[in-house]
Amino acid sequence: MITISEASFVTSAPDLKAAPNWALPEVVLIGRSNVGKSTFINALCNHKNLARTSNTPGKTRLMNFYQIALNKGKNAPQKISLAFVDLPGYGYAKVSKTEQAEWQKNLTTYLKHRTEIALCVQLIDARHGPQDSDIAMFDWLAQQELPQLVIMTKTDKLKKNEIANQRTLTANSLQVDETHVIPFSGVKTDNREGLWHLILEGIAG
Repeated sequence: MITISEASFVTSAPDLKAAPNWALPEVVLIGRSNVGKSTFINALCNHKNLARTSNTPGKTRLMNFYQIALNKGKNAPQKISLAFVDLPGYGYAKVSKTEQAEWQKNLTTYLKHRTEIALCVQLIDARHGPQDSDIAMFDWLAQQELPQLVIMTKTDKLKKNEIANQRTLTANSLQVDETHVIPFSGVKTDNREGLWHLILEGIAG
């Protein structure tokens, strides 16, 4: 059993230099614009407004850091502290090419040099499947030898057989086993407990 004892927004940072100075393992959320990263944070933390959601792609333009404290287990529960880091979405944004290039530079620097990164969670919209930018990001993270977990979001908008088909498509596109692609709905949140266990396993290595 996993319960959240604390979940709070800490700060926004434009680059690695402005990131928090702490020793928390960071779970980095990566995905295309409007894939549902904020909804994912709110659902896992059982908090409606922890991360602000928006229907406008490209709205998140900074790295947003959240501190999470949870208890694992019933009797004498283990206390665990970690951080979620919501990165700006890739693939679409109504900004200039110069600003996009600056984002790319800052995010690449963060992902390459941030020693606190314990797990990268890549979110892919289940309705559309992996796009070229998703596949490129997955491959790049693998090249950096960063541990990864792939989440299919917005599965509540699909039928059961469609979810299964998209899971197979996603796994084949990324060349991974289907067990490495996890369906998730921020509306139903029926597998929240299972997701937390996967995240904690990923952090533990």
